[in-house]
Amino acid sequence: MDKGNILVIGDSGVGKSTLINAVLGEEKAETSFGNAGTTKELKVYENDILEFRVIDTVGFEPGFFKRLEAINSVKKWSKKVIKEGKENSNINVIWFCVEGTSSKLFPETIKSLSKATAIYPSVPIIVVITKSYSKPEREKNIQMINNAFAKQKSSKNLKGIIPVVASIFEIDEEQYVAQEGITELIDMTYNLIPEGMQAAKNDVELFKLNRKRSFAHTAITAFTVSAIGIGAIPIPFSDAVLLSPLEVGEINAIAKIYGIENNKNSKRFLNSIVEAGTIGVAAKAAISSLKAIPGVNIAASVLNAIIAGSIVMAIGEVCVYTFEQIYLGKKTMDDIDWINKIIESKLSSQIMNKINTIAENEDFRKGNIGNIKPKLFITNKNYNTAPLPMS
Repeated sequence: MDKGNILVIGDSGVGKSTLINAVLGEEKAETSFGNAGTTKELKVYENDILEFRVIDTVGFEPGFFKRLEAINSVKKWSKKVIKEGKENSNINVIWFCVEGTSSKLFPETIKSLSKATAIYPSVPIIVVITKSYSKPEREKNIQMINNAFAKQKSSKNLKGIIPVVASIFEIDEEQYVAQEGITELIDMTYNLIPEGMQAAKNDVELFKLNRKRSFAHTAITAFTVSAIGIGAIPIPFSDAVLLSPLEVGEINAIAKIYGIENNKNSKRFLNSIVEAGTIGVAAKAAISSLKAIPGVNIAASVLNAIIAGSIVMAIGEVCVYTFEQIYLGKKTMDDIDWINKIIESKLSSQIMNKINTIAENEDFRKGNIGNIKPKLFITNKNYNTAPLPMS
């Protein structure tokens, strides 16, 4: 079956390569930090599941002549492909990548990108707002993009605007912005490519689910690292309440990945998970059990760090399982009895499993807190893709 072609275009440093890796689920495109781009020539990426390939273009550099050079390189490549008449050479969708943190540049950026793709007068365009970390700014950014497009000949080709976070972003030691918008971008792209190029729906849905799992587990690892640091603070940790803001952030981040908004309908559900991890039976059982491990005599700071990491990791995994059931339509947030049962029966056991694993680690017994890695908390060998062992 033929694959569709997606042309990705944007300024250098906007995050095109990171976006491509997040969509494909593989580290194929080279990435970097800062404003300097890493893509020096046109490159084509694809995977075995998605029925479209992604064509990464040379990033636009600041300055008129450098920007003109980038525009001409896209035009030159486009004309060459069309002239050669190669099979699968048609561009089916264009992703305009603009950076959410540089909204003042939207008008000029949209103008330049439109010029670069003028050779495709009728190809659908999706504007991808990369690095869209600020939710309050998103509506304003979308409006600015619509206004900028209204002045372009390509305005009729604009089919959608999607804010994305392609790589988890740390605000501070307790707050992270998790990856989002990627599966929505996949959906919109599939809706725009020719029907004959669309893969089996079940395959695509499974792929998107695995992307969500991967994003969720990336968030869990980040929050667990923070929990270990907070837990190592040498102050009483008797009820684990120090973790409450961190747990709330983790739960909300994972909920957002699965499309669960923090509103009145979900508040009772989300709060029940927080309470279980801070002052609930699971947290207190974890503290008691770790202190009771035979032959272990370690500093309180190390003890607290292990407890903190175990609780946050376990809460994250329980969230992935419960949110996934809701995402798949198998359960609803109104089923409070089911949710409470999962929390009561699974959270404690998940925490205990992690503590038992860590207790066998040599660094743990020696009190080498700096050598205790988040991966020690992982009890699921296929952590990134496999369903959690719960029912």
